[in-house]
Amino acid sequence: MTILIPIAAALLPAIALLYFIWKKDKQKEPTSWLRKAVLWGVVICFPVAIVELGIKMVLFGDGMPSSLTGTTAMAFLVAAIPEESFKLFALWRVLRRNPYFDEHFDGIVYAVCVGLGFAALENVSYVFTQENWMATAIMRSLLAVPGHYAFAILMGYYYSVYHFVDHSPKVAACVLLVPVFAHGVYDALAMSGLVNTYIGGISFFVLIYFCIKMHKAAHSKVLALLHQDDNSLA
Repeated sequence: MTILIPIAAALLPAIALLYFIWKKDKQKEPTSWLRKAVLWGVVICFPVAIVELGIKMVLFGDGMPSSLTGTTAMAFLVAAIPEESFKLFALWRVLRRNPYFDEHFDGIVYAVCVGLGFAALENVSYVFTQENWMATAIMRSLLAVPGHYAFAILMGYYYSVYHFVDHSPKVAACVLLVPVFAHGVYDALAMSGLVNTYIGGISFFVLIYFCIKMHKAAHSKVLALLHQDDNSLA
């Protein structure tokens, strides 16, 4: 019974956000396809971990970066780029032959399923490898899991815009580059505490501000695609 408590603490934030975005979808997607998207998000955790470990070994060996340049490089090259690239691959695999991908908002729904499938397993791994699992679970439920949710909304938004509206190279690039940028900035701020506690303390408040702005932007993307679908049905 005891082990179920940290598992629940790790999984419930992702489940809650999945439910929230599912409720927003007026034309519900088949459960089997949503489950497939979540499963893809879980499965890619394993190759992502291998790739990230390889890049980290090349860049930093067995150590950790001790400068802002190093933590920023780690944020983008070790975390943001591999993770968002694999998420995009998973989203493409789910949507390329999906007959139910017929509304603008669907891109966000499936991207969130992939992103939160990834975040859920990542969260479990963090909770079970940290000494103070409760503090880890609380902090990640407030920042990291909602972060993956926001990155997914940004990816899903541009994926739908490219698929349904604008096939330009600029929009195609935004499908990956926008979530990579958001993820990289988030991680760079979060990792800056590795340099020293003063920089980490300042960066924490900047991180909170950045998260607020990022979630406002993500919410506007949700409303934009819901409005687009409403207009299509009118």
